[in-house]
Amino acid sequence: MKRGERIYSYIEEKSEAWPEEMLKGRVGFGAQEIAEALGILRNNVSKELNALQRQGRIVKFSGRPVLYFDRGCLESALGVTLGECQFDDVEAICQSKTPQELENPFARLIGADRSLRRQVEQAKAAILYPPDGLHTLIVGQTGVGKTLFAHMMFEYGKVMHRFAEEAPFVTFNCADYYNNPQLLISHIFGYVKGAFTGADQSKAGLVEEADGGVLFLDEIHRLPPEGQEMIFYFMDTGTFNRLGETQRSRRAKVLIIGATTEDPDSALTKTFVRRIPNLMKIPPLAERSTDEKLDIIKLMFQDEAQRVKKPIRVGVETIKALVGSIGSGNAGQLKSNIKLLCAQAFLNGIDSPEGIEVDFKMLPQQIRSGLLTLSANRQALTEVTKALGSDSCIIVPPGPDFLLTDGASGAEFNLYQVVEAKVDLLKGEGISSDLIKQILAADVNVYVRNLYNKKASVNMTTRERLLKIVDASLVDFAEQVALYVQKRMNASYHDRFLYAFSLHLSAFLKRVKSKDAAHKELEGAVPQDSLCLEVATEIGSLIGKHYRLEVPRVEIEYIALLLESSQEDERDDRVVIVVATHGQSTATSMVEVAQRLFGTTDVSVLAVDMPLEVRPQAVLDKMAAMLQSVPCLKGVLILADMGSLCNLGPSLEKRLDVPVRTIDMVSTPLILEAMRKAELAGMDLDGLYDSLASFHGYEARDVTQDEALEKVTDDGRVVVTICSTGKGTALKLKSLIEEILRGAGQHLPVIPVGLVKLEEHLREIAESHRIVAAVGVKKPALRIPFIPLEAIIGGEGENALLELVAGGHDTSHQRQGSRVVQSLCAESLCKFLTYLNPEKVMPLLMEFDERLEAGRREPLPNPLRIRLLVHCGCALERCVVRKPLHYGGSLAELRTEKVEALKAAAEIFSEKLHLTLAADEYYFMAEMI
Repeated sequence: MKRGERIYSYIEEKSEAWPEEMLKGRVGFGAQEIAEALGILRNNVSKELNALQRQGRIVKFSGRPVLYFDRGCLESALGVTLGECQFDDVEAICQSKTPQELENPFARLIGADRSLRRQVEQAKAAILYPPDGLHTLIVGQTGVGKTLFAHMMFEYGKVMHRFAEEAPFVTFNCADYYNNPQLLISHIFGYVKGAFTGADQSKAGLVEEADGGVLFLDEIHRLPPEGQEMIFYFMDTGTFNRLGETQRSRRAKVLIIGATTEDPDSALTKTFVRRIPNLMKIPPLAERSTDEKLDIIKLMFQDEAQRVKKPIRVGVETIKALVGSIGSGNAGQLKSNIKLLCAQAFLNGIDSPEGIEVDFKMLPQQIRSGLLTLSANRQALTEVTKALGSDSCIIVPPGPDFLLTDGASGAEFNLYQVVEAKVDLLKGEGISSDLIKQILAADVNVYVRNLYNKKASVNMTTRERLLKIVDASLVDFAEQVALYVQKRMNASYHDRFLYAFSLHLSAFLKRVKSKDAAHKELEGAVPQDSLCLEVATEIGSLIGKHYRLEVPRVEIEYIALLLESSQEDERDDRVVIVVATHGQSTATSMVEVAQRLFGTTDVSVLAVDMPLEVRPQAVLDKMAAMLQSVPCLKGVLILADMGSLCNLGPSLEKRLDVPVRTIDMVSTPLILEAMRKAELAGMDLDGLYDSLASFHGYEARDVTQDEALEKVTDDGRVVVTICSTGKGTALKLKSLIEEILRGAGQHLPVIPVGLVKLEEHLREIAESHRIVAAVGVKKPALRIPFIPLEAIIGGEGENALLELVAGGHDTSHQRQGSRVVQSLCAESLCKFLTYLNPEKVMPLLMEFDERLEAGRREPLPNPLRIRLLVHCGCALERCVVRKPLHYGGSLAELRTEKVEALKAAAEIFSEKLHLTLAADEYYFMAEMI
């Protein structure tokens, strides 16, 4: 932990323990006290305290000695929002306190007295109307602020005492379950035990959760007609019933606010619209006045200035371009654009304490073109120019005042903390500032765009997975190259390219050291005008400069092949499974059971129920509508029960223009098998259909070991490993796969192949064998289940391989990925151990691994297991030669339970080898985990 963070953690912990009744006069902790407590020089403590106060994280109380207190704890205890961070005493804070109940939330809304005046008056009337307010529908385009408006109505209701201070505001997006009306209705109104398959106990719905407050239904047009009927009945009477109950005997006092982007008259039933007396339309941002647009842009920059804790200088032309770029994304897209610009500016000015600058030159083309759009509107251009003047705008952190938020982003991840943490890490490794900027640029762009699109952030465990396979310095360089490629190619190249490139670079450096010739047969395999070859040439220059050697042309072509083969697959590019059955909820129940047994809902599987009175054409229309809203370019697999449902495929295929296949006699095991194969191996539609056509369920049958061996050795099945040349790394991977298969009682041949003429070689193999799986760096074009190299190294690929080979999980009791761990550890220990025999030590290390997991009750990821076991093996040798390591870190920062768990697991060494590890070895290992 950095020195400044240690000091802040000390102040925060002490502040949290400070009694509220003692918050009088001057409170806090002085520099001398902190210096003595943490063992840091007093002048260094003072320097860090001043920095923390400038950042707004602590409050400074003037006097002798100067005292410091955590800002968050003080605000929480006093019920205030501090704009500044220096006071004479606590009483001075209380005197400046403004009672929150006197504040009007709408007063902070930009345009409340201008373009949104009518909407604000409607909102206030809806809250105050006796006896319990008016249910409201907010209509507007995506990003105009419908959710923000609903939150402001709720806050206004609390200020006017129409809602209790602790009243709930419950949000629900009706699009989450729009294709499953029963599940949607049960989520809103709750259900009783036994209401449907899987309802093991009664559960309250959102209506009961929102009792006494507001239920905000976003995308309310997604509610099915039966759901709308239940909602308007509840609005009329205040009564409802849970799913499975016959009497509407439950009551709740809830104000319903709905939001939609659609025309209510066409998207909602007329009866439902009539039940909502208050209809508000929020205008698009493009239709609002120039002053309002500029105020919103300034507020968004203030938000970012507050995050970065630095002033932001914004050029006039930049603001004009932002105004001109406002389009259908409205305030939401504008906020995303400003975040991206501030992130890039922060990166460029990361070493500047004065502030950061958002310059017109750094704008992406789609924003820069906004200046031309604005220039075409002479009146708007004149208004903006008059309002801005000719000087750049300097926007300073405003303090924690009201920010433009929809209430859902309070826990939003802070980009600047991520960047600063990574900069500190890279600087600690001696990397120059210029290179740090190059490394971070790609991460910043990816992170901000993913943040707006609500996607997951980048997984940073790749480095740990590689550290025990190749040298740490090589991983450092490979990570830099991977980030460079990701930026250069403007595409997702991370895990797969990093693994493949690291292994290939390691093999190349070994060939250079041993003066082996490169593989000439690769030359000419890559088109000479391809972008991959151009980028590979640049990577070759980086390698040459970094390692001070000449990279031959053939190696550049190898790298180009890796680039072509390593682009990440899209998760949405998979077969969509549609379960269609006769009955009111048969398909829905089967899918729910299958998803619960499968352990995830992240599989493209839809349920279509066909009540007996419904015509097949209506079911076809419903099925087509559901599929049009999900990615299904890879095809649709219909699992139907019987009759007309089995004949919908051709019509659906013609309507959607995607391939459709149908299998009848659907059952829950068949759905499970389809989900497993679509999720596990990413099978295409034909491969999935062929594999399921002969599926007869998960039958239990006693098979002798000889029968099982005969079954897997005589049926022509093989596994293929794919690497750059089919030599070197591919042979090592072949050995690893054979070990995994042998450990599970499978004896399939493993055939290594290279990337050159890959598809041709695979077709030759397929003529005489059945390829059950391909493992390696490139996914073949042929319909072959593929497991990436990183999945094998990470451990999850081991079970995936055995699923494909044996049709089920590994029947041995070895944990997932343990064979990979054992193999890679043994290889490393053969290099490091001199006196101990790795073959004798390895079983004890695996026993240590199992005991540690049992003691911690938490599995470690494979890369960390490998690193820990190799360290432990070397520690045993140091124990033998009596040369233990000495731990120089802070023991206070180590968790005692980790050390105790390690000591308990290490008793195996005392029992079997009569060796006891030094205490410092445990400290090193505790720091790892």
